[in-house]
Amino acid sequence: MSDIDGAASSNLSDGLIDLEGAAGAGGEGRRGREGRRGRGEGGGRAARQAKRAGAAGRAPAYITRKIGYFEVFDEDGLDLIERNADLILKEIGVEFRGDPEVLQIWKEAGADVDGERVRFEPGMLKQILQASAPSLITQHARNPERTVQIGEGRTVLVPAYGPPFVRSLDEGRRYATLADFQNFVKLAYMSPGLHHSGGTLCEPVDLPVNKRHLDMVYSHIRYSDKAFMGSVTAPERAQDTVDMAKIVFGDAFVDQNCVVINLINANSPMVWDDTMLGALKVYARNNQACVISPFILAGAMSPVTVLGTLTQLYAEALSGMALTQLVRPGAPVVFGTFASSISMQSGAPTFGTPEPSLVLYGAAQLARRLGVPFRSGGGLCGSKIADAQAAFEAANTLQTAALGGVNFMLHTAGWLEGGLVMGYEKFVMDADQAAMITRLLAGPDMSENGQALDAIREVGPGAHYLGCGHTQRNFEDAFYRSPLADNNSFEQWDSEGGQDMNQRANAYWKKLLADYQPPPIDPGVLEALDAFVARRKEATPDSNV
Repeated sequence: MSDIDGAASSNLSDGLIDLEGAAGAGGEGRRGREGRRGRGEGGGRAARQAKRAGAAGRAPAYITRKIGYFEVFDEDGLDLIERNADLILKEIGVEFRGDPEVLQIWKEAGADVDGERVRFEPGMLKQILQASAPSLITQHARNPERTVQIGEGRTVLVPAYGPPFVRSLDEGRRYATLADFQNFVKLAYMSPGLHHSGGTLCEPVDLPVNKRHLDMVYSHIRYSDKAFMGSVTAPERAQDTVDMAKIVFGDAFVDQNCVVINLINANSPMVWDDTMLGALKVYARNNQACVISPFILAGAMSPVTVLGTLTQLYAEALSGMALTQLVRPGAPVVFGTFASSISMQSGAPTFGTPEPSLVLYGAAQLARRLGVPFRSGGGLCGSKIADAQAAFEAANTLQTAALGGVNFMLHTAGWLEGGLVMGYEKFVMDADQAAMITRLLAGPDMSENGQALDAIREVGPGAHYLGCGHTQRNFEDAFYRSPLADNNSFEQWDSEGGQDMNQRANAYWKKLLADYQPPPIDPGVLEALDAFVARRKEATPDSNV
């Protein structure tokens, strides 16, 4: 498997997240949202609904963390991991395969290059990285209100990436198509708990391999105005992504600002291949962000122990991150990890278990120590369907990532079957969880309203708070309201059809797609994108490699 201004941050303190209202807000677009706020001045149910819709429209573009981190290693433990990683890098080294230019870059930087094996003196990679890598990345979206910040206590929640299959309650499991890809772009756009459009939301296998990246990047730009990820399956496809971004943002802006982020996976253990290296060089040279992620199934691709896995992935990540700075000092880079355990009986990956959580917590601490943004986490599960196993495994991973301090949480929504499947129902269930994470990381309201002394004075001993003024003023947004969970009495639930979560989620994602309206885009930009895609498709014959 392969700056936003202060407005968004201040919105977070409002704690206004309501997915039900957000579906309409996202569907109507900016003009519709403004009009609806204007109609929400009266009283009664309509006014309350208008208030909720307006609140949803103000969902933050990203999360500004206001609670602490959960940390499992002390300084001595982190020192030990760093020393062991330096030993690996000096004694064993890392292979950079199929790319003579990268080997020459390392040689000129002072590394020991022996064929394709490169070894590094202790501290060398950390020094290169810390000399120029930014601690905070601003990824611009074509709608400036959707621009995100990654790092320094900011968190961006991103959909799942890479599945070749999709699943729905209606059709079961099948190969993904471009229509599915576009549906998930729209669902991500409509989900206020998701801050990013993502990348390969699913593989549209109805398109040629060598051309489908054009339709995927185009779909992110056309059907959403959130930030997006670029193609990495070949260097020329990475360049196509950059060129399309230049059509949207302009050449000069792209050269000086990050508008695309991408995923560069190591072939663990300790190998970088020419495809990933080629994409890395394209993006770094163009000042676009690389998420450098060892992809590890512990026990198969790393040692079975938490400390051994952490040591190896840290060494791998350092080698990739430092390379971006040699290609272009100051290029935005993210320390990424994907580390799962495996079943020692079958060899299959397992998710939501304790050991990968400990790896994530440790890697997050190492990233903060380095001073670079951190990627990990997501709604990971091994379940084939959106059942109880999927729910608890995904929730475990999401909570670990939130508490540990992930800045770019890839795979937040939709992941099933170890990443082979993007689930429609699972997507909206996870997006619901994402909105809850936004509320959690916002921390408690410390304002005068949050202290609620007026309510305590008004109610006094022995009474209740249901009718007091403070409750009346706050009841619409005092607590997170899930659009999917059923908290009614058994009798009401039964009279409404006795639906389980899967059935409710099925109806909900269909409603979101039915309500979807595309965000506005400059007609000239769209025309130029259409022409670029057509020209690139005509330049080469179809191929499935």
